[in-house]
Amino acid sequence: MQRFKLVDKLIVLTELQNKSSRRFSEAVVFPVADMGRRNRHQKNQRDRNGNTRDRDGSGWGAGYSEIIKENKLFEQYYREQKIVPEGEFEHFMETLREPLPATFRITGYKSHAKEILHCLKKYFKEVQDIEIDGQKIEAPQALSWYPDELAWHTNMSRKIIRKSPLLEKFHQFLVSETESGNISRQEAVSMIPPLLLKIEPHHKILDMCAAPGSKTAQLIEMLHSDMDVPFPEGFVIANDVDNKRCYLLVHQAKRLNSPCIMVINHDASNIPRFQVDCDGKKDILFYDRILCDVPCSGDGTMRKNIDVWKKWTTSNSLQLHGLQLRIAVRGVEQLAVGGRMVYSTCSLNPVEDEAVIASLLEKSEGALELADASADLPGLKWMPGITSWKVMTRTGEWYSDWSEVPVSRHTQIRPTMFPPTDREKLKEMKLERCMRILPHHQNTGGFFVAVLVKKAAMPWNRRYPKLRHRDLNAMPSDEATPSDPGPGAEPPASTLAGAEALEDLPHAEEDAGSADLESASVDPELGECPQEATSGKDGVCGPPPSKKMKLFGFKEDPFVFLAEDDPVFAPIQNFYNLSPSFPKPCVLTRTHEGKKRHLYMVSKELRNVLLNNSERMKVINTGVKVWSRNNDGEQFGCAFRLAQEGIYTLFPYIGARIVNVSVEDIKVLLTQENPYLNKLESDAYAQAKKLEMGSIVLRYQPDQQNPSMPQCPIELCGWRGKTSIRAFVPRNERLHYLRMVGVEVFQSKQGKGPEPAVEGEPVAAVPEDSGEMEVDGGEEEKVAETDTPSHGGADGGDGEKCSPSAGPHPGTQDEAVPS
Repeated sequence: MQRFKLVDKLIVLTELQNKSSRRFSEAVVFPVADMGRRNRHQKNQRDRNGNTRDRDGSGWGAGYSEIIKENKLFEQYYREQKIVPEGEFEHFMETLREPLPATFRITGYKSHAKEILHCLKKYFKEVQDIEIDGQKIEAPQALSWYPDELAWHTNMSRKIIRKSPLLEKFHQFLVSETESGNISRQEAVSMIPPLLLKIEPHHKILDMCAAPGSKTAQLIEMLHSDMDVPFPEGFVIANDVDNKRCYLLVHQAKRLNSPCIMVINHDASNIPRFQVDCDGKKDILFYDRILCDVPCSGDGTMRKNIDVWKKWTTSNSLQLHGLQLRIAVRGVEQLAVGGRMVYSTCSLNPVEDEAVIASLLEKSEGALELADASADLPGLKWMPGITSWKVMTRTGEWYSDWSEVPVSRHTQIRPTMFPPTDREKLKEMKLERCMRILPHHQNTGGFFVAVLVKKAAMPWNRRYPKLRHRDLNAMPSDEATPSDPGPGAEPPASTLAGAEALEDLPHAEEDAGSADLESASVDPELGECPQEATSGKDGVCGPPPSKKMKLFGFKEDPFVFLAEDDPVFAPIQNFYNLSPSFPKPCVLTRTHEGKKRHLYMVSKELRNVLLNNSERMKVINTGVKVWSRNNDGEQFGCAFRLAQEGIYTLFPYIGARIVNVSVEDIKVLLTQENPYLNKLESDAYAQAKKLEMGSIVLRYQPDQQNPSMPQCPIELCGWRGKTSIRAFVPRNERLHYLRMVGVEVFQSKQGKGPEPAVEGEPVAAVPEDSGEMEVDGGEEEKVAETDTPSHGGADGGDGEKCSPSAGPHPGTQDEAVPS
């Protein structure tokens, strides 16, 4: 017995040591030389027989290719649930065993979308005539249900791509455009929820579980549907509970260069209720649209997450059901009346899908309604939601009703996991309006989505909250206005004012009557727990005092808004002749002290949210960079040069320092390092000669009489030197603009020559297989690295702290930037 106890202790100590080493490895960056030595050591490891262990061989351990795509429990479970139409189950299982097609989406809100689509179709024509190993390559196909041919899928594998230089060229095009934000790699079914939200530019949007960010990118695109409006009235608040995944989310969102996105780090089931200033009074922020893409077991992702085959059990969904319901409840609490919330999972399990929706509808007492979205995406094949299902334990025991569950199982199986027993109530829920996407219908992953519309305030919000005595006397009744009115009994007039005085407190609407909800919310950040109200004077009770919010993860630099009379504005105003309508209060920096290295801009609405909630929210990132300090620029009249990231936001307000250029000028500026002014065409040359040295805007205006040229405006940041002129454009955007003006750009594979360092390129964005850049019809140019680094300089606030461990969870349909 002592020996066994000693072994157990050793096992526990080993696990603790492994956890400690993992934490250390996340915090320490190993030198490149050390990494190389470690990799060589791993490659040269030998097994006991003296044979080298190959990563691709059986000696290294089972890889994805060796996982047997069989799970009898999975097949038994879904046969019994009858989620697949009669006679299609074998086809359903065969499709799950096939690789998932690669899908990508063109960024829809940018004016360049049509030009990118034009480039893509040119590549598609070349690809469809290729034969590899005697097999004709199938050209990518547009998703029939996605609007305007902006989403495509292809069955080309990496193995096939490597065998053809033309396909490799196509692959480089996709990777480059993805890094510049013009294309997003994303699974097809993952694109559905944002489309069903029906977003308009004035909507206030919350993405509750946003990482890694592909759906968030869609929301931003829809918000900017009109590119002529630099600051839409709406905004997107993207939240994730995982601090590390928040930085992956920042990376995705920053590619779109929007001033209307804020990334925050909170538990979605307890996300605080935020305040906004409305006509001088504090009001509660309610969202017009909420995306509730909850964590799930992910059995709809088996085609790309192969290890789900061997790890799948029913216990995964039983453990997640409660969390999913709590997140959904918190979402509808923050939804405005008349607003729309989309609940989605990449699971086919009814315990995670219809059971959550049915429980939510039942608790809402008519305040929520399932919307009919059948006509919203013509061309999409889907199955209606099911109204009857069973619950199965990990050991294979089935239960059709809560009454059948033994007491010993009550902690694992809850009443909300079963369909309603009242047939009339079940019929009124209209669960068939839920949408189930099955993999074999359109060669996709599995997915579930439901669209909820809020018709009235939630019933637990309509109950009258208990209040502190001081709040009863603090506010006269004629000043109080309820922020979430709804049907229900009116409270006594003598206590109406005090009730409404607490509405600016998060969770103040949740009284002791909500204790029967499994999803009752608690705000650990604010220390407020509705169910445990403390007694006060005269028997009046309320939430306990707010506690200071606990912060986890990286400590963020502050977000400091500049005053309108800040001395930094005067030289900028004069140098760029800024319009009087320029919103100075929306400019911020990331430091309280010292020189301001970078200036950022956010929309007026996000500024309102940020200023009124700094103590109750953890902001990871917001704003788009518009100016960067250039110390040499002070001698020319302005210490700040324009930043390419924010040029489309800033350009409508700039009245000077603009040079109108032609397509030929753009080719010269983007393929040569420091071209002399006389390399420009006569019109651009004359304009540039009149300007003093310093930062400039290079603007291309489309000529509708010449359809062979780009039909969208282009704005590039540049620098007017003493005798030369240059473009300050990050590398991937440089390649993007060259393709737009008809210049083929191709990188040869590593080892064939040194690649020129392209101005403005973030070090982290350099591809591993980067070689020399070949520009058709032009000479090779070595361009010096002069743009600002991507890690935020002295401000440091916008540095992306992405970790290898911050990748997508197995149960997510979103994909990170392709390699």
